Amino acid sequence: MTEEPAGRGVVAIVDAYSSARFLASEFRRRGYKCMHIRSAPVVNASYARSYHPEDFVAEVVHQGDTARTAAIVAEFGPLCLLPGIESGVELADALSEALHLRTNGTQLSGSRRDKYLMGERIRAAGVPTAEQILATDLDTLLNWQKKSDGRMVVLKPLRSAGNDGVRFCDGADQVRAAFETLIGTDSALGTHNTEVLAQEYLPGAEYLVNTVSFDGRHHVTDLWRMHHLSANGVRDLGAGAVLLPRHGVEQDALVDYAVRVLDALGVRNGPAHSEVKLTPDGPRLIETAARICGADLHIPVRAATGASQIEWTADAYVDPDRFRAGWADDYELSRHAGLVNMISPTAGELANYPRMAELQALDSFHSLTLSAQPGGAIHRTVDDWTYPMRVFYVHALESTVMHDILSTRHMDGHGFYDVVPAPAATS
Repeated sequence: MTEEPAGRGVVAIVDAYSSARFLASEFRRRGYKCMHIRSAPVVNASYARSYHPEDFVAEVVHQGDTARTAAIVAEFGPLCLLPGIESGVELADALSEALHLRTNGTQLSGSRRDKYLMGERIRAAGVPTAEQILATDLDTLLNWQKKSDGRMVVLKPLRSAGNDGVRFCDGADQVRAAFETLIGTDSALGTHNTEVLAQEYLPGAEYLVNTVSFDGRHHVTDLWRMHHLSANGVRDLGAGAVLLPRHGVEQDALVDYAVRVLDALGVRNGPAHSEVKLTPDGPRLIETAARICGADLHIPVRAATGASQIEWTADAYVDPDRFRAGWADDYELSRHAGLVNMISPTAGELANYPRMAELQALDSFHSLTLSAQPGGAIHRTVDDWTYPMRVFYVHALESTVMHDILSTRHMDGHGFYDVVPAPAATS
């Protein structure tokens, strides 16, 4: 039986799913009890599987009445309240403000969730960003696309996570098909798509800038350069990433830009995850999320630098003196790190991973997370929700990490999966 923490106080987390499941264990490790707030009665199945109820002394299910939920949460006397995943951001803003806890407040809360409002907010603050339009009808969208001189455009839901619903469109026919696919459907987080966001396609490499803030002071916990490839009919699948040193010409430009974005969006407290393209015209925002980074990236970051976004988030909320003492210091790479998202070419029942031992024998192999377990279903990878496996690498030599990333990419494909194909649909 797990021993209960001594009880230095209660920490409240809204939607502690996916990578946010590690927040509760970190707070508990420091002697705090945790309570969970579910932002909606129904949870996406993939998120529900990642919830660890044993980490919490209680759970409150939000039924839509913020004042009522705040009153229930107040009975536990939380020291702080923060979001876990994207769906918890706005409720965490509202509850932390209502309970007079450390907060980003509700004034700009919508701009931290709605991708159209986000772009317009940072544009109004003088931060360069992508051209965009919010469309509820196809004619408006096609007229805007026509003015783009035939350049590629990107369609996406306003409120979702990962790359759910993202469509890259080259021409009017693809725009029409993408719009008709998205409009009127539900996003992965359960919101109904009554509008579609269209943005210009941004050329250039994609980077991740992960931060934790305290009273408007922003600490950079880790920076990543993404790798993309086209596969399974999808352009720009996230194939992997490498952890970068804190400083460099690219990193310094990205951090300066990301800090301007955080300030424009009112992110003054807590973690944030910013996705930025480094275009020929300079950095441009894909989106910023006012919560911790997903994909369990804190695992290789902790191994490579000693402390990840998880630890820095805990410092910001329950050990502010420690945060103040170190927020201006840069992280240093004691080792190099990277990751590969495996990309399944087929769907069906997964019997086995025949080359798993070969993968785990790579010099820099650190750990992995499985979304597709032997004996269960495996999906053809088309988005962030259908990667069967994520592999982490950590090593003293950068060249070894890159060797193993490329070796893993070579292993991936039909020979990596023993799959019983899904039966063909019958009429």
